Amino acid sequence: MFQVIVIIAIILAVIIAAVLIMAATKPDRFSVQRSAVINAPAEKVFPLIADFHEWRKWSPWEDRDPDLKRTYGGTERGKGAIYAWEGNRNVGSGRMEILEANSPSLVKIQLDFLKPFEAHNIAEFTILPQGNATHLSWVMSGPARFVSKVMQVFMSFDKMIGKDFEAGLAKIKSVSEK
Repeated sequence: MFQVIVIIAIILAVIIAAVLIMAATKPDRFSVQRSAVINAPAEKVFPLIADFHEWRKWSPWEDRDPDLKRTYGGTERGKGAIYAWEGNRNVGSGRMEILEANSPSLVKIQLDFLKPFEAHNIAEFTILPQGNATHLSWVMSGPARFVSKVMQVFMSFDKMIGKDFEAGLAKIKSVSEK
């Protein structure tokens, strides 16, 4: 019986060591990017992103908690605008602040998640006019702490977050093209 326990302990130690080694090989930064072409001028797309009050129309996370608590602060929109949220386990809690808002081409946001995991990232929306259409790119990047590297051994951040970006871009497209 003792030998069985020793063998199980050795196997578990090898598995844990393998996971930790794989995690250590993950990059120190992560980036998730998605883009879409919207059949509307950049001047119509930009305000949906540079005004946090407009995010209720398109953010993929807004509908995941009917009791989501929202707080707005700083400037009304653009640079200095602040949006904080506190919700259920599907949305957690956090804070965003617009660091740059160059109409109609760029919105850069400091994105701080507090729950369920603390993380400090940058979200950047690049809005490029293309004739009567707009190419919109949404990128989130930040440091990959060791615990997130361990998570990345088992799941792809790009696939997990990317599907939310795709849903948000589809909603921005729908709202903008009306």
